[in-house]
Amino acid sequence: MLSDIFGQAIEAMRFNRRRTMITVVGMAWGIATVVLLLAYGAGFGQAFENIFAQWGTNMIGVFPGRTSEQAGGDKAGVQVRLTQDDVERIQETVPGILRVSPTVDKTVPVQNELHSFNWDVSGITPELQSIQKLDLAEGRLITQADVTQRAHVAVIGSEAKTKLFSGLYPIGEKIRLNGISFEVIGVQTPKMQEGDDSDINRGVNVPFTTMSDIKDTKYLDGIWMDYKGDPKMVELALRKTLAAAHNYRATDQRAVFVANIMEQLSQFRIISLGLQVLLAFIGALTLGIAGIGLMNIMLVSVQQRTREIGVEKALGARKRHILMQFLAEALVISGVGGAGGIALAYAVSKIVGKITFYSALASNADAGDIHLIISPNIVIVATVILVVVGTVSGMIPAIKAASLDPIEALRYE
Repeated sequence: MLSDIFGQAIEAMRFNRRRTMITVVGMAWGIATVVLLLAYGAGFGQAFENIFAQWGTNMIGVFPGRTSEQAGGDKAGVQVRLTQDDVERIQETVPGILRVSPTVDKTVPVQNELHSFNWDVSGITPELQSIQKLDLAEGRLITQADVTQRAHVAVIGSEAKTKLFSGLYPIGEKIRLNGISFEVIGVQTPKMQEGDDSDINRGVNVPFTTMSDIKDTKYLDGIWMDYKGDPKMVELALRKTLAAAHNYRATDQRAVFVANIMEQLSQFRIISLGLQVLLAFIGALTLGIAGIGLMNIMLVSVQQRTREIGVEKALGARKRHILMQFLAEALVISGVGGAGGIALAYAVSKIVGKITFYSALASNADAGDIHLIISPNIVIVATVILVVVGTVSGMIPAIKAASLDPIEALRYE
């Protein structure tokens, strides 16, 4: 039964090839637009994921500030100072914390035999290298043995290597940090860096204990940690722990500044989801326009085949048979157009490759550009939209055809 109905639909399409081709092209253009818009939305979201992923997402940084609320007998404006005790306190009392690392930073002269620059030098522990995904291009990372032995070793950024050593191999070479000699043991892989003023790839990392030769490490410039669990709950527990230790209110947002990377990423995910919904709506409207074209063509087909419909009804065809006949024709046109549109979308995505986004603002940021990602989910969503539009567009002409009076249809000229 169904095979006969779809066979009749295909024969009708062959009989009006030019009209059918125009309608198929319209449906193909509409579904290709839907797929490409959804792919753009997915690529936009993935670009933000890649930007944040270079540092790690389940990561929190806390930095000292000044109180802005009165607590007990203490007035507002008291300087909060973080110490090594806070590192241990966070590790032991905040639920979900995995690793914690203190940091102390100072801008000092960084020199070798030929060059001299003023760059940031950071005293870190080995945990920070895992927390912030400080991957290596050459050499090795700072180890616990380096921290224990107060070794004068340094891991430099990719741009620092270029500016200090040009094309020379830097591992084992000596540099001076604030006049103190250090051996280069590693070079970090480049990070995404906005503008020429950023120190992301110029930084120099040394063991935390050795940093005391350059700066007093009693008070910390920051504490970084990674965690598992809900980011809001971890941040709340962190604020309560530090507030209790330093005698200020946990609600005081300025006493310590907390950089919750996952919370920031969640905000961008909401923006990305909203964009994808908007693009899907625009794509559906575009496909709806193609559906209106399909409806008009099917209405013309019903008018031209009025006598044929009358003959079929006179021979015993019921309303549902006529309804299915024209609906099947509309669905076949939609299906052929949909398959062609999806193939066209794949071809366009391959030809375009990527759309410049973050790399226009930052160096080493190809991963932050927008790639047209056509996933199976996008194809499924586009197919559902196509089926809905094709069914609605074909149903109205099919109902009109099924409702024709057989006697009036046979008299139609």
